[in-house]
Amino acid sequence: MTLKERLEEDIRNAMRSRDQERLESLRFLKSKIQLTEKNQLKELDETGVVEVLSKQAKERRESIQMFQAGNRPDLVAKETAALAVVEEYLPPQMGDEELSKIISEAIQQIGAASERDKGQVMGKVMPQVKGRADGAQVNALLTELLKKAGGS
Repeated sequence: MTLKERLEEDIRNAMRSRDQERLESLRFLKSKIQLTEKNQLKELDETGVVEVLSKQAKERRESIQMFQAGNRPDLVAKETAALAVVEEYLPPQMGDEELSKIISEAIQQIGAASERDKGQVMGKVMPQVKGRADGAQVNALLTELLKKAGGS
């Protein structure tokens, strides 16, 4: 079953169970996928759907941070629930240990020694972890590993 088929099935199940909050989140995801397909003038494959979902997860995380800073616990709860729905469709996220290993290998291959090499390393790492790790998480681990290596 593809992600889009699973999304359709979950929308029907949410309608049957009258879970309005989940239904809204699922419909929003479906509309984002359809909008992306319309803009690209083609049907998205699984990778494309994962990209759309990853982008939505990132937007949800950013919204949560902004609402926390603005002292809006009601909106934080709503966005957290929506993020949980999005994450159900994403591939399992990588742990720090596995991610550190990939970043370390990229640092060695490129010969990165300082913060100035960060862009090259990110360019090599991100395609490998697409949809399975957040860019901010990769950036934080990369910075930490470069500092340990004596750079910067």
